[in-house]
Amino acid sequence: MKTSYLADVRGLQDGSRFKAVGWVMRRRSHGRLVFLDLRDSTGLLQVAVKAGVADEASLKAASMVGRESLVEVDGLVRTEARAPGGKELTALQVRVLSGVAQDFPLRKGVGAKVLWDNRHLALRSLRVSALMKIRARLLSALRRWFEENGFTEINCPSFITAAVEGGATLFKVDYFGKTAYLTQSVQFYQEAAIFGLEKVYSVQPSFRAEKSKTKRHLTEFWHVEAEIAHAGLSDMMGVVERLVGESSIQALQQSGEELRILGRKPRLDVLEPPYERIKYSEALEILESKGVDVPWGTDLGADEERVLTEGFEKPFFLTHFPREAKAFYHRIDPSDGRVTLSADLLAPRGYGEVVGGGERIFSLEELVARIEAEGLDPKDYEWYLDLRRYGSVQHAGFGLGLERLIQWLLELKSIKTATLFPRTRARIYP
Repeated sequence: MKTSYLADVRGLQDGSRFKAVGWVMRRRSHGRLVFLDLRDSTGLLQVAVKAGVADEASLKAASMVGRESLVEVDGLVRTEARAPGGKELTALQVRVLSGVAQDFPLRKGVGAKVLWDNRHLALRSLRVSALMKIRARLLSALRRWFEENGFTEINCPSFITAAVEGGATLFKVDYFGKTAYLTQSVQFYQEAAIFGLEKVYSVQPSFRAEKSKTKRHLTEFWHVEAEIAHAGLSDMMGVVERLVGESSIQALQQSGEELRILGRKPRLDVLEPPYERIKYSEALEILESKGVDVPWGTDLGADEERVLTEGFEKPFFLTHFPREAKAFYHRIDPSDGRVTLSADLLAPRGYGEVVGGGERIFSLEELVARIEAEGLDPKDYEWYLDLRRYGSVQHAGFGLGLERLIQWLLELKSIKTATLFPRTRARIYP
């Protein structure tokens, strides 16, 4: 008789013999009757250890076993409506495979700091497991969408020598006596790849040394980035809304049990594309009507995005940011030299930016001029300029913050809960 996952019991008839292995989540004693709630990656199973059915050694072991001990139970399946999943295991024998050295440090009522300091143990909860399963399904759905739409996945360096998004947010690294940095984005490497592959995407960590303490910032986050040859701003937005909408719906539709554990019932209709487009200048008017004054040329921060998105039920694109607010590689709008061909996808109800992207400058002369205007040295970007020297092509791309998408979809208070071991200004342990 082989060991099975706990959820396998649900398909068995009453009286079937079943051997379960799981961690003790709860123990309840009623004299010579002990209930153990076991957990594994598939869910919970209630075990009843009764005097006269189980042997005395098993009853004693069940009565004394500590929380988070690993136990093996050999027993008989019975229907029990009050048990998780509607099935209970009546134990014939209980064996402790691995006990606990001391009381488990996490219990009801402990504060947030204790939970984060013991994140390596807090991961065992059903809620965290549910979150990580949804995250995995979302990643799988995103990758599937890319593959089905002709994109090739590539892997890019994490060590770089020049900034993509600005020097102030770079982490400096001693690279064998030379100064290097942790990447903020793989965009430049993707731009190189499109000349051979045309449509590419990457899923890997990015690092931002922003001195921000908001509930939507991490110093290390998982970045889903894509670059598309022969594409402009409108093409890029079409890809983004389909990718986000279709992948999110697919992942949520596959996660009914996990959403039940989390107490979430996300509306799938709000994910259906298309998404509205609003220009930066229109956004300033909306903010002004709500009592928020933003000078022209200023990028919108978390506070402004929260106010702007409160009146929306669906995601929407905020487009045509001023050139002062965007990095040097964004193409200037030929019809309005004040703005760039750029767009952010903002999640509604205060969650803000989830995706950022735009059309890239594909003219060598224009790119050099923009680099110099930003006070940067073109020599630091020689290989990037080569892409414009040899057969340049119109192209556009974007970066999606995976944890931000999860935070919005699951209405999480803090982005930290959207990843296993969050890294912030204040936390690099465990």
